Amino acid sequence: MGLVSSIQKIFTQKKSTVPWEVGGYQACMVKPGAPVWTRREFAKFAEEAYIRNVIAYRAINKLTTAATSVPFVLYENNSLVEKHPLLTLLKRPNPQMAGAEFFEHVYAMKLISGNSYIHAVANDAQMPVELYSLRPDRVTVVAGKNGLPSAYRYTVGDSVRHFPIDRFTGKSVVLHLKHFHPLDDWYGLSPIEAAAYAIDQHNQAGQWNQALLQNGARPSGALLVKSEGNQEGYLNEEQFQHLKQQLMDSYSSAANAGKPMLLEGGLQWQEMSLTPKDMDFIETKYSAARDIALAFGVPPQLLGIPGDNTYSNLAEARLAMWEQTIIPMMDNMVDNMNNWLSPFFGNSYSLGYNKDTIGALAPRREKIWSWVQNADFMTINEKRKAVGLSPVNNGDII
Repeated sequence: MGLVSSIQKIFTQKKSTVPWEVGGYQACMVKPGAPVWTRREFAKFAEEAYIRNVIAYRAINKLTTAATSVPFVLYENNSLVEKHPLLTLLKRPNPQMAGAEFFEHVYAMKLISGNSYIHAVANDAQMPVELYSLRPDRVTVVAGKNGLPSAYRYTVGDSVRHFPIDRFTGKSVVLHLKHFHPLDDWYGLSPIEAAAYAIDQHNQAGQWNQALLQNGARPSGALLVKSEGNQEGYLNEEQFQHLKQQLMDSYSSAANAGKPMLLEGGLQWQEMSLTPKDMDFIETKYSAARDIALAFGVPPQLLGIPGDNTYSNLAEARLAMWEQTIIPMMDNMVDNMNNWLSPFFGNSYSLGYNKDTIGALAPRREKIWSWVQNADFMTINEKRKAVGLSPVNNGDII
């Protein structure tokens, strides 16, 4: 069963709901205190898309590795901080993972399932000392009053843990990152759902091509039974089963490709060939691959997909991927970390990242610097602000 069939089955299942008033509007929510089960199958998404589909795998891998290649920076009242326990925590979240590997997990989980969860382990002073990425299929949102979550339930086998959410501040030791979903108040929308048809088509095209190769890289033919006189040729049941088993044992699979067939008893082999229309599956596969890349926000040419490329060269495609996909991903992560993690260390601290370390943005940055340098109508501090630098004394002059 493909992704489309799985999603259709999920959305046709009935849910037990109770109406609750939310902010003056009537919303259909589950009863407070009850778990809200996700309607999406994380294992199915991971298997059909990330594990079995090379385009989805490469798109996710390219986005996550690029996003984690840019290090975090910390500011205290807009001043850069070189060393701090928060930076140490982000560089080594837990004993098993380095920072880049950890956030690669977080980004990948969100791209696959639409949801990602980070659990902060605190010491006796209630300061976070370790961070862990929780598998989305093991986390369940527990409904609270007024349509807000009251806790997260983490289940591994027979072990169940509850992580409560403060009803007034909304704070918890678990951070829930999710994509926007217009029809779900609790869980995010996975890009795989949007690309489900394309992923199924791409996978099925690969299966068709594999079956073709296993049969000698050409379509099978037909065995005809010659007629005798006025009687039509036919095989009885025993003859039919014997011939079928002989074909399977002696002429199927790639090992028997090209092997000559010995026919007897009035049998005749009728060869079949592929028409140009039948060969159109190759273009169908490329079209599906472009749709998958589109769902993840990766230009097709960066994934080696031929066809109508939007950008004239790879440099433009990389710049578009960074500006339209990766930087928004990083901005979202920084905003959530500043809202959830940074306050544990004080309200004067805020996280960010250094765009100057992003090589793909260098051409755009050089254009800005050249424009600012030649702008004779700007003050020194205005120029410095335009390129992200702090003001200097006596810099408010032309």
